[in-house]
Amino acid sequence: MPLTAPQKQVVESKARFKVLVTGRRFGKTHLAIRQLIKHASKPNKKVWFVCPTYRQAKQVCWLALKDRLLELKWVKKTNESDLSINLVNGSIIALRGADRSYDSLRGVGLDYLVMDEFADIASEAWFEVLRATLSDRKGGAMFTGTPRGYGNWAYDLFCKGAEDNDWDSFQFTTLDGGQVDDAEVEQAMNDLDERTFRQEYLATFETYAGAIYYNFDREQNVKRLKIDETAIHIGMDFNIDPMSAAVFQLNQNIINFIDEIVIYSSNTEELVKEIKTRYADRQIIVYPDPACRQRKTSAGGKTDLNILQNAGFTVRVKNAHPQVRDRINAVNSRLKNTNEQRMMFIDTKCKNIIRGLERHLYKEGTTQPDKDSGFDHMNDAIGYAVDYLFPIRKQYTKQLPQRWSVK
Repeated sequence: MPLTAPQKQVVESKARFKVLVTGRRFGKTHLAIRQLIKHASKPNKKVWFVCPTYRQAKQVCWLALKDRLLELKWVKKTNESDLSINLVNGSIIALRGADRSYDSLRGVGLDYLVMDEFADIASEAWFEVLRATLSDRKGGAMFTGTPRGYGNWAYDLFCKGAEDNDWDSFQFTTLDGGQVDDAEVEQAMNDLDERTFRQEYLATFETYAGAIYYNFDREQNVKRLKIDETAIHIGMDFNIDPMSAAVFQLNQNIINFIDEIVIYSSNTEELVKEIKTRYADRQIIVYPDPACRQRKTSAGGKTDLNILQNAGFTVRVKNAHPQVRDRINAVNSRLKNTNEQRMMFIDTKCKNIIRGLERHLYKEGTTQPDKDSGFDHMNDAIGYAVDYLFPIRKQYTKQLPQRWSVK
């Protein structure tokens, strides 16, 4: 597949370190795989692709990378458990996650490195560990991802492109990538709030100081609601102190929070009893913390998932935690999207939900929610449900495989 004009700009840059900030579906992974293969085409090279998590590295890159190398007939040996491929020329390409101890990333001399979604990786992984692996002046790196606001290490690296001859920075929108048409971007404007749309599709750096749920407006999002005969939906957070549940109904994709349950010094079984007491003989659909598959809060070794299923509830839960920022963006997009539409409302009696949306803040100077305030529990419960039903990630038509060169 030939490179797009923006991708060519990145490839043709002579800088040792390249920082690529783009909108979603720009083609970062395709470009990353191309660069990995290009640098591994020389004999006896060590090339790494590093993601925020090991699981993410496997999902994003592994199959496409392996298929391309097999097509080229360059593969000597593949290690599925280690996510590494030995090439016939003696080079090695490996995928790594930065979610565990950084010690596992130490001691390897690398010739080339790609850090994907690098803003979601702790700065220590680069400055204290991976930077030292590129001791040879010929060793280079490419950093890719969507922007995460000002005042963080990823933004500082992006700025180095204008300050340091060893660095070059690039910023492209989703449409610049040529992979997504205008209609899909138009649909995204309906799905996302304005700031999230600018960040995720226009690749702009947004300020994250202050309120997390900046689209919440007490006058616009709070009103008296009535319970109808449709199913009861419940987002759940299993923190013991308190157990938190946000109760809502759906009306043509509009979320109406009609009730809340907050129980201190409790457990999942007590929460289930309270739900059944309040909503007897109703269809109950729950959206719990994905950790419900492992966490155990009851005697006998039952998991929270077992307890919910045995209670007769329909359980909708993802296999893994969504990224915190994705949950937050999903909620903000329901509170108000780019076209000024509000698709989430809260009943006046839901004091904890209102208080949490109104007062939950980021830690000063970071993009990390403050967990010491106590507002995170109910907001997490809301986020699990909203992210499951209305995730900000859109599914696009899969592109047919095309041939491309690594020269």
